[in-house]
Amino acid sequence: MAGYHLRRKDREISDEGEITGILASGRLAAIAMCRGSEPYIVTMNYGFDPGRRALYFHCAGAGLKLDFLGENPSVCATVVDDKGYEYGKCEHKYRSLVLRGRMSEVKSLDEKKHGIAVLIDHQEEDPDPVRERNLPDDSAYEKFSILRLDIDEITGKQNL
Repeated sequence: MAGYHLRRKDREISDEGEITGILASGRLAAIAMCRGSEPYIVTMNYGFDPGRRALYFHCAGAGLKLDFLGENPSVCATVVDDKGYEYGKCEHKYRSLVLRGRMSEVKSLDEKKHGIAVLIDHQEEDPDPVRERNLPDDSAYEKFSILRLDIDEITGKQNL
């Protein structure tokens, strides 16, 4: 989608700090995938790694997501900061981001550890008990997959 631009420039979010803030405070991303002419979309919780400009996700070690990504790693995702509907005004307040990039399954144990740490730290107020309960040793990492979305492009829009 090279060359795409927002019709309403007054609603564009272009400040990198604001974009990073939305990703850092968000919890869910809807991920759109495609294989051939078959679309698939799934909403997943994520962890944001600003240093790598990436989102990390966890999923089962086999399934539809991995099948789609195996055929086409290009994805589009959205993260929405919902500020609520204004009744009687037919107006919704929000900030939203559309991310485009490539999603891949993480293979190395070290990066799986990094990815799940990013995700747990992002989602949990007190991550240590969650880590201790779910990741007692390295064999625990064999029970799930970690996906990494390497972000190539972000566009943002708001109505505040």
